[in-house]
Amino acid sequence: MRLVTFDDGVGARAGVLVGDHIVPVSELDAPAATVRGLLEALDAAGLAALGERAAASGSTDVRLAEVRLLPPVPDPEKIICMGLNYRDHAEEAHQDIPEHPRWFAKFANSLVGDGADVVLPAAHAEFVDYEAELAVVIGRTAFDVSAEQALDHVAGAMPLNDVSARDLQLQNPLWTSGKAIDTFAPCGPALVTFDEAGDLGDLAVRTRINGEVVQEGSTTDMIFGVAETIAWLSRTMTLIPGDIIATGTPAGVGGFKGLFLRDGDTVEVEVEGLGAVTNPVRAA
Repeated sequence: MRLVTFDDGVGARAGVLVGDHIVPVSELDAPAATVRGLLEALDAAGLAALGERAAASGSTDVRLAEVRLLPPVPDPEKIICMGLNYRDHAEEAHQDIPEHPRWFAKFANSLVGDGADVVLPAAHAEFVDYEAELAVVIGRTAFDVSAEQALDHVAGAMPLNDVSARDLQLQNPLWTSGKAIDTFAPCGPALVTFDEAGDLGDLAVRTRINGEVVQEGSTTDMIFGVAETIAWLSRTMTLIPGDIIATGTPAGVGGFKGLFLRDGDTVEVEVEGLGAVTNPVRAA
């Protein structure tokens, strides 16, 4: 099932994407009106049943082409991003392979959906970079879980573009100042539930700029896989439904080849089987 948050002119609503139509959850006797609320209220079987009701509904009132997609989970408590989590990316950055997961934060101000603008900040517009990432969304509260249990806490997955202002990032060893910028976390178009997302450890990840592939890798190259990452994070923080974990980017980011996002570009981040989040780039 593919869960979306959309705006058809009457405000943000949650829905299930079925082909080229969206079935609003308000038509499905759902226990909540938002995607995060659904993740809090429903387990995997409940989500699957919701998807089945949407597919059987025959509802065609809301056409995908006629709405604005928002981030699938627009209101997470946490957005956690893994740094240097691909072997080939660590190598291109001339960094040692990390012995422990490295992470930094983004916030909800950075989230935008498919089709929304990535805005180059006026004061720091010259070195804005793309990063194609697999993001997972927590569906069941996790604290101090083992790697063997960790995937039971995943609701689903989606593409995420960890847009980065490299000049600001490198001014601060904590990185967040170059990352937690308005519009710098496009994601979606939908949250694909775990049962349909495929093997999270073996998915192709790529970026296109203006239709040209500029970054391509595979989650097989991750240093810390999804399960290991969740287990490690949950040792010290409680992960709750709706939390987003971006799992890092493979080699090929623009900063190492002088390729940065410019006004008028279109940047597309795709994860195999999960779709692609596509965003125009514009100057502030």
